[in-house]
Amino acid sequence: MKLDEVPQDDSKAFEGQRKRLYARNADGEYTTALSSGWEAEDVVLDQAVEEYNRFTREARQRVQQGLSSPLEYHIYAHRMDLTVLAQATGLFRWQVRRHLKPAVFDRLGPRKMQCYEEAFQMTAEQLRSLPPEDDKNND
Repeated sequence: MKLDEVPQDDSKAFEGQRKRLYARNADGEYTTALSSGWEAEDVVLDQAVEEYNRFTREARQRVQQGLSSPLEYHIYAHRMDLTVLAQATGLFRWQVRRHLKPAVFDRLGPRKMQCYEEAFQMTAEQLRSLPPEDDKNND
């Protein structure tokens, strides 16, 4: 993109901040330019947030039905997925997936629980339960 084509759409996601992008100047050389946002970026971000909100609502229902552990809810509420959580905890993905089973999660030892506590910055007690439903935010 050319320097004079750098989007300046005042993205609400940027909250008044600016983002540095690469663009070509008049000589065709790459340089950096500041952007206040891009409408297309806002649309995609809103869609991603809504998707995670849906995942969170569905996870809450599965936890309440006893089909999944509260860990699944916390994964989506913190905008993570299994891979991200595995990387954050140092556990294997298959271990995190196994911990989504309520019976397995309930028996987790202090060492594994501490991995989750640090990743989510929550206590074990908070991780083992669901927060109250928030009607206005719907999770």
